[in-house]
Amino acid sequence: MPNKNGLKKNKIFYNRIIMKKVFLATTVLMFSLVCVKAQQKMVPASVRNADTSAPVNRAPMMGAKPGPRPYKDVITDKAISSKGLFNVHKVDEKYYFEIPDSLLGRDILIVSRILKAAAGVRPSAMGFAGDQINESVIRFDKGPNNKLFLKNISFQEYSKDSSANGMYRNVKNSNLQPIAASFDIKAFNFATPVSKDSTSGKDSNRGKDSSIVIDITDFCSGDNDIFFFDGQVKSLYRLTGVQADKSYINSITAYPLNVEIKTTKTYNATQAPAPGGGGMGGSVPATYELNTSIVLLPKVPMKPRYFDSRVGYFATGYVDFDKNPQGVERVSMITRFRLEPKDEDIEKYKRGELVEPKNPIVYYIDPTTPQKWIPYLMQGVNDWQGAFEKAGFKNAIIAKEAPVNDSTWSLEDARHNAIIYKPSPIANASGPHVHDPRSGEIMETHINWYHSVMTLIHHWYMVQTAAVDPGARKMVYDDSLMGQLIRFVSSHEVGHTLGLRHNYGSSSTVPVEKLRDKNWLKIHGHTPSIMDYARFNYVAQPEDGITRDGLFPRIGDYDKWAIEWGYKWLPDFKNDTAENAFFNKWIVDSLKANQRLWFGTETDMLDPRCQNEDLGDNAMKAGAYGIKNLKRILPQLEEWTKQPNEGYNDLGTMYKEVVNQFGRYMTHAAKNIGGMKTTPKSIEQGGVIHEFVPKATQKEAMAFLQENLFTTPEWLINRRYSLLTGVDPYSTISLLQEAQLDRLFNRAIGYGFLKFEAWKGDDAYTLPEMWNDLKKGIWSELNTHKPIDIYRKSLQKSYVDKLSFMITGPSSRSEASPMMVSTMPMSARYNELPGLAKAHGKQLVAEIKAAMPFYSDARTKAHLQDMIDLINAAIKTATKND
Repeated sequence: MPNKNGLKKNKIFYNRIIMKKVFLATTVLMFSLVCVKAQQKMVPASVRNADTSAPVNRAPMMGAKPGPRPYKDVITDKAISSKGLFNVHKVDEKYYFEIPDSLLGRDILIVSRILKAAAGVRPSAMGFAGDQINESVIRFDKGPNNKLFLKNISFQEYSKDSSANGMYRNVKNSNLQPIAASFDIKAFNFATPVSKDSTSGKDSNRGKDSSIVIDITDFCSGDNDIFFFDGQVKSLYRLTGVQADKSYINSITAYPLNVEIKTTKTYNATQAPAPGGGGMGGSVPATYELNTSIVLLPKVPMKPRYFDSRVGYFATGYVDFDKNPQGVERVSMITRFRLEPKDEDIEKYKRGELVEPKNPIVYYIDPTTPQKWIPYLMQGVNDWQGAFEKAGFKNAIIAKEAPVNDSTWSLEDARHNAIIYKPSPIANASGPHVHDPRSGEIMETHINWYHSVMTLIHHWYMVQTAAVDPGARKMVYDDSLMGQLIRFVSSHEVGHTLGLRHNYGSSSTVPVEKLRDKNWLKIHGHTPSIMDYARFNYVAQPEDGITRDGLFPRIGDYDKWAIEWGYKWLPDFKNDTAENAFFNKWIVDSLKANQRLWFGTETDMLDPRCQNEDLGDNAMKAGAYGIKNLKRILPQLEEWTKQPNEGYNDLGTMYKEVVNQFGRYMTHAAKNIGGMKTTPKSIEQGGVIHEFVPKATQKEAMAFLQENLFTTPEWLINRRYSLLTGVDPYSTISLLQEAQLDRLFNRAIGYGFLKFEAWKGDDAYTLPEMWNDLKKGIWSELNTHKPIDIYRKSLQKSYVDKLSFMITGPSSRSEASPMMVSTMPMSARYNELPGLAKAHGKQLVAEIKAAMPFYSDARTKAHLQDMIDLINAAIKTATKND
């Protein structure tokens, strides 16, 4: 899933609100992460279903509202009806749902999306046509006094033990599902009545296939957080009350397995504050066309497959009160489509023959997509067919163009998977999905494909491969090249919708030198997983003769294995214990045989193997090759970015992209310093789970930073480019250096060094040793007495700022966020780290004072004196606070 830093933060926040996934590791959440509301948790039918069989007295009560009327008096001959999941009738301006008894107590999925978005009030990367704005599970249940209740269902706790001493009753009593809406029953329809009483609705008088009629008009024409915007999403969009006189129902149509509601809603939208402050903006109307899909969930949930942290799937789950006889257990299930062989092919499947599934996974392409890109988007879907063959299915996943001139088909219909093309300046794409919270079964997905994602992948490809691929050396790529780039992003997003999370660790299983081996790359590709953020092979050098096949990502070994693990049909396990043993052995044996199947989560802030945008098993070696290519690219940018009748904006953009790519190489190396590798294992695997990055590797990373970053990277300074574009090399280099100093003086990283020392003793790379290595490079002029130029002064000032903050000590837990904060005891955070920093500061002051007599220019002496004053002030403050 492509992202920029700011966009990524917005998307993460948005996904947390809508998806609220159990994003273990999740997946995004990432993504990377998918837009759905609360992930409801699994409860068995015995707990979920209200007792709908008990007789209900529907006789009108004295003083009560009039009861149900005869069916023909409500659903008159004026009715315009559509038949499906339940029948929908329009009588004059009223809409009625006719809900059969067979659907009472059944779990029904509600998915709401934007059909047409409001102009001028879009919040950041959200608010486009096709965006999901809500998801919930409801149930219709009978109530007293001729009422039908709509309940909003939660699946958070589970117990099936209904024995005398079991937990079932307690769990049920503590999980009364909320009534979200109540409807007067307007009429009963008795398809095959057993008595002539057609109005009372008494169960003794009701026959087979009877149904209940309710008036849904006010519920659909008004506003609620079941059918329309989720409350938190509405807040994010800055929407307040709905304007009733400007809101209405467009249509309600029934289909065999779903009902589709289309409405127009006009909300009051609060405008964002004007730049520079001045309070909140005024309120303006915001009109949306919305689609609400009502989809029946399977009566019998799909058999779940349980989550394992060694295979990267999104997950949903519940608290199980039965599994642990002396406590509770959190149970997680992966999200995946239901793939099963046809009944007549079951024996063939068991013999290992490839068979077609009962219901293949079909993706439709938005008909508004530019025609020339449709084949590439479709190919990105169809590329997954080989992975599903590993699971025993052929033609399991198919891309199709959307039907035309078919009034029964809608892109917003929640039964259809789709790739939605959005006219957005946001350079991104995302692959969320909607699933059954009881089992993890994926019900449908709408991939968001933003138009400007092509800009993003163009820039990546140029700065990572232009030294090798002549086709990358221009601002507008040939359609064939851009099409292949689109194909790769499409495959990545489809992987998310199949349930797969980012595998940031996949690329770390590849030896760096293999990335320059043309023959090896033809067979294996540059990373085992398209779900990694590995992008393109920036290690390849011009002399290696590597073609695009060795530069592009592809669906690899890990992806095929993960699909096989998640989708292979295995119906015969007698119980969870046997199933878990089978899957554990499968994983253990697979990882032992092929290290390329390793999964590294996207949420580990400390494991240097788990990074985005990186390649190979050694960040320093890979980064060195990448820098060689950037040094080849940068001098050519003015020529490669020229376009007739244009200025130098493209040159400025690509100059910044080169800087950003260089910064990524620095981050990849820096994560080794103070890093800890985490490898989830079962007891059958042997070996340790947690291990610190070896001291030698950490020192190698430090030397890499000193050579390439803290020694001013003068090759990045192009004065002509600066004069043409306004890109400031001084601030550019200062920001690159400051970013890595932030990590090296981060308190959570510092505490990690203390843990390393406690665990490893003399073999540890200690915090004072790391700081001294850092100081030797950044303050090398103190020993050589060489002049200190403007770039070095800025670096040294940044160094002292970070050190001073470490000396004064944290004022809150959040200052150590996001790394390891939960593992940092108060004593270490408030005493040991500031004390070590204070000692380091005193040592640096002494060295500066010793060097000052060797400098005669006033500017350098002022700089050094300022550094002394800042350190002493921090020490004084810390001492006073103590």
